[in-house]
Amino acid sequence: MRVVFFGSPEAALPSIRALRGAGHEIPLIVAQPDRPAGRGKKLLPGPVKRFALEHEIPMVQPEKIRQDPEILDRLRAAEPDIQVVVAYGQIIPMPVIALPRFWTINVHFSILPRYRGAAPVAAAIAAGETRTGVTIFRLDQKIDEGDVLSGEETAIGPAETAGELEARLAELGAGLLLRTLAQIETIVPRPQDHSQATLAPKLRKEDGLLNWGKTAVEIDRRVRAMTPRPSAYTHLHEGRLIVLAGCPEEGVASPAHQGPPGTIAGLSKTGISVACGGGTRYLITRLNPENRVEMAAAAFILGGGIQTGDLLE
Repeated sequence: MRVVFFGSPEAALPSIRALRGAGHEIPLIVAQPDRPAGRGKKLLPGPVKRFALEHEIPMVQPEKIRQDPEILDRLRAAEPDIQVVVAYGQIIPMPVIALPRFWTINVHFSILPRYRGAAPVAAAIAAGETRTGVTIFRLDQKIDEGDVLSGEETAIGPAETAGELEARLAELGAGLLLRTLAQIETIVPRPQDHSQATLAPKLRKEDGLLNWGKTAVEIDRRVRAMTPRPSAYTHLHEGRLIVLAGCPEEGVASPAHQGPPGTIAGLSKTGISVACGGGTRYLITRLNPENRVEMAAAAFILGGGIQTGDLLE
């Protein structure tokens, strides 16, 4: 089958590799434009573009696909049987969606209609879900509202971060994509139940700011949901402290005497114990202080930058 592939980040790679490995022909890749990265802010190609260059696959990178007058001609010339979208990051116009005979399909990292939007993995973790999955659906002009072709569920690990879960879902989605394409002529699309829809909008940097008035379980979900991007953080002595890993503490003694939420309640070889809402505590085990390298919380403690009674804000 001739497949035009739309995608840009690391999460799209398992699907495009699976397509190529299964013998599907990829005449064209559509990716996001190169973006500045690193301290030098140099324009760097994304993972899918690097894949295209490595395998000498023609590609286009429209700045805004809805306003590009040439994109439809490039797609027509590619003569796709179907178009596959995985984490592309732009809204695709209807003339492009409807071009192939088997339409344009999307690999989405949730069980639709739950968590429609740009950040379904983080949203599921932050909400305390124990299960999620992958849905393949037919694109339409509304965000993630198209008819469903297939889906597969998986459990969310109790300590799994958004980055780890997304990597698993990307692999799960790649396998589901191949099985879906093998049955594309016989699958009957199923409308979504829009009354059950929830949203997962794009994450902003400020979404990572930790509210220590929440319980330790809620803090843990937020840290995992924001890791690795845009990252969970707090403030210590007017400096920014990125929280990379931790866990709720069990068996906390005398929670009424631990101070207000955000108070450093204890320091140990295992990490930094922080008072949270409801008399709970969260243990920070790994962090990244502002303008310093990532480190274990125990190493940060040894550096003398924190003491019991300090307040995280």
